Amino acid sequence: MSGKSVIEYLLSRDRLITGSAIAAIFLIAAVYTVLGVGMPMSALKMTTMSGAVPGALEGQSLHAAGMLMPAVWSTTYAMLVFLMWWIMMIAMMLPSVAPTVLLYGALIRRGNESEDASRYALYFVFGYLFAWALFSLLATIAQWLLELRGLVSPSTMTLTSHLIAGGVLVLAGIYQFTPWKHACLEHCRTPLQFLTERRRSGPNGALLMGLEHGTFCLGCCWVLMALLLVGGIMNLYWIAGLTFFVVVEKLVKHGDKISYVAGVLMAGTGTYLLVSAG
Repeated sequence: MSGKSVIEYLLSRDRLITGSAIAAIFLIAAVYTVLGVGMPMSALKMTTMSGAVPGALEGQSLHAAGMLMPAVWSTTYAMLVFLMWWIMMIAMMLPSVAPTVLLYGALIRRGNESEDASRYALYFVFGYLFAWALFSLLATIAQWLLELRGLVSPSTMTLTSHLIAGGVLVLAGIYQFTPWKHACLEHCRTPLQFLTERRRSGPNGALLMGLEHGTFCLGCCWVLMALLLVGGIMNLYWIAGLTFFVVVEKLVKHGDKISYVAGVLMAGTGTYLLVSAG
């Protein structure tokens, strides 16, 4: 085997290691999310329940139907809810960030730290996921407060008020048109400039780069993740739909234009809910 062939083999193996690690993390997170580990019911059951509620209640409120049970938020339960949010975010966001991680690994291979490319790529992933851990902590606190005030059903993990749900949809639709959204989206769609200009050396540098990239990604997608409160936090249809939309928005050629179309649809649906609730 020639010297060039050996290098090509090592590089391809390096990419395979990084890609396989990302795939393994994604699969573990996806299975955890579907099974709803530690939660009162699995995501499969929650999805069925969420879909059955409107028809089953025949227009009644969740309060009137007795579906809104008092939330018991122990420390253990709060930790389980945090893990539910964080691992769900991992499953939802990894598919869209995987190309950036592989690109980062490729850039590392061209420098003086080429032997550590796979390891640094995983540090980058951990930094990225830490940003979503912070979001998950805030989401857990928000869910707790909303449940205590009867605004989110503990049974279906959805907003109990069409008025608030409509407001969230309108907010999400408007946010699609803001400069903050598109600055973050542009960063996520073209990460090469960030990876080259903000490159830091060593494992700590990889962690910080991942955290910074995750912060941009969070700025792009946090309102979209809030839509889980509308459709059901553990509703697999909404989880899959939002995951697909995030991938399209970030990776498809005209994803930025699709973002505008989605904004109109979300704002329109939200307005309809607000009018019907009034």
